[in-house]
Amino acid sequence: MKIGSIFRQGFPGMLLAASMVPGGASAAPSLAGTWTLVAADVQHPDGTIGRDYGADPKGLLLIDMHGNYSLQIFKSERLKFASNDKTTGTPDEFRAAVLGSSTHYGTLTIDPAEHTLAFHIINASYPNWVGQTQTRSYQLKDGELSYRVPPRPNGDIPISVWRRVD
Repeated sequence: MKIGSIFRQGFPGMLLAASMVPGGASAAPSLAGTWTLVAADVQHPDGTIGRDYGADPKGLLLIDMHGNYSLQIFKSERLKFASNDKTTGTPDEFRAAVLGSSTHYGTLTIDPAEHTLAFHIINASYPNWVGQTQTRSYQLKDGELSYRVPPRPNGDIPISVWRRVD
């Protein structure tokens, strides 16, 4: 069988499988749309709140009616590469580039009864997240979606706040 034939026969099935939602939760149609980042904060173990991605983080969250999503968060104060060539950055430039951004995409399911979102991550800028399902508690109020990420090893809890733009 030719590769093209396999692709034509297998691709529709792959699309169907990719659009199916794992578990019993829904695909989050109430969250479908375009969201812009309002805040990317962090709650420290002592209860204080800090700015995880700087004073003016930028971000975009896109969710379609089938639960597919794409998420990007960027620290606005990221260090530019002096060489203007991303293959020849310094260790500090590479560190700032990695720590100053968080991106991933996949499918999203929502459990309204439990107030949880589950990000089923297909790919991510941080390779350790690829293939993971990450669950977050959320609130949806007055056109804003906020959620808490599970605590980091140091006890910090990232908090993301998004505002619907459409």
